[in-house]
Amino acid sequence: MRASDDPVVTFCRLVRARSAEHRQAMRGLWSLPGLMMSILRQELDSMVRVIFLLTEGDRKFRVALVEATLNGKRWRRKGAKGYVTDREMVDLANKLNGWTESVYRFGCAFIHLSNMHDYRCRDPMASLGESEREAILKHLRHYHGEPPGPLSVEGVAPILPMVFDKVSSNLEGYLVRLEADEELEETKSARRSTAGRRRLRS
Repeated sequence: MRASDDPVVTFCRLVRARSAEHRQAMRGLWSLPGLMMSILRQELDSMVRVIFLLTEGDRKFRVALVEATLNGKRWRRKGAKGYVTDREMVDLANKLNGWTESVYRFGCAFIHLSNMHDYRCRDPMASLGESEREAILKHLRHYHGEPPGPLSVEGVAPILPMVFDKVSSNLEGYLVRLEADEELEETKSARRSTAGRRRLRS
């Protein structure tokens, strides 16, 4: 068991505190789907970071990333060659879960000022391509059943708390594994593949 002054213990505590606030906010925002989407994206942000940590076999480097968060700093790549990007973390998590990218990308649009905020007059889901709409519907049906309304921001709003609960419960499972000093074997190859593509682009 980790000591209470261990940086990983502190990191997990702050992630859980953030998640608890998100859960409380989701309960109070049931009639404001735009804000619910942005809260969902923030919870997903925590999850993809914890997944990234769990794929790091070098425990010294893993702790360095944790300490960077505790000290209010960005995550540097090994060897200080640039920073770890959201894109890398989302790609990695998406290979594990399959639904991470679509939720994350949609949530990002509600964090930044965009056409998404005009959803009561012009629903942004109508502008998605057919394959993207089908992918979203497939994920919703698989995890939460048939949406109660049309594939629109307001149509899926009633099931957003369930989507949040899924992300939150996955996050908690990953935190337990992080506290136990485990590593996600199933994402090691995915991480190597992502790193290889990044080297080819640079």
